Amino acid sequence: MATQHRLAEPILALLCFLEAMILPIFPEIMLAPMIVANRLRAWRLAAICTVSSVAGGLAGYAIGYFLFDAVGRPIIDFYGAGGGFNSLQQSFNDNGPLMVLIGAVSPIPYKVITITSGVAGLDIWTFIFYGLIGRAARYFIPCGLFYFFGPAANAFIEKHKALAGWGMLIAVIVGFAMAPLLFPKSGVEVQETVQAIDEATPAEFALPQL
Repeated sequence: MATQHRLAEPILALLCFLEAMILPIFPEIMLAPMIVANRLRAWRLAAICTVSSVAGGLAGYAIGYFLFDAVGRPIIDFYGAGGGFNSLQQSFNDNGPLMVLIGAVSPIPYKVITITSGVAGLDIWTFIFYGLIGRAARYFIPCGLFYFFGPAANAFIEKHKALAGWGMLIAVIVGFAMAPLLFPKSGVEVQETVQAIDEATPAEFALPQL
């Protein structure tokens, strides 16, 4: 079986690494069948996913810190979070740990969080700590459920393969939809936009100052 192949675990680790850095994938698509095939590996696989994902998060952080214009910005734009990106640094200064934690657990593309953490210069140890907590919850909880309810889960997946596939697809779509909400345009940006319009408008049509 593919789930028992000697390269299955390295491939799973690579998927988790890339998911945290750039790719719009869900490692659970591979993780779930591997646990169902041998539920005694659940905790080992959860640890592999957690460590690999945190390592991928550090790579994303490095992209944001060192290569944002060349690499990071196109990725952020791809996920629809570029519109309000000018308010990023202040958002992370105010709520950095919480944003990392939410991004690590939720369907929001984690690569958006990792890259923007680097851009904002979020403390690296804070980033690692909250990323580790969030990613551990992301992988150990479902792995635990598969460990304790593996046979029932296997029967459900085999009976409802289409439903399981649609569920993963919906999760990806929800993540894409939620990503732009992380970076709403700040009041400062709105004020700057109004001022720019005012400067480009003849005096008799100028907008009133806010």
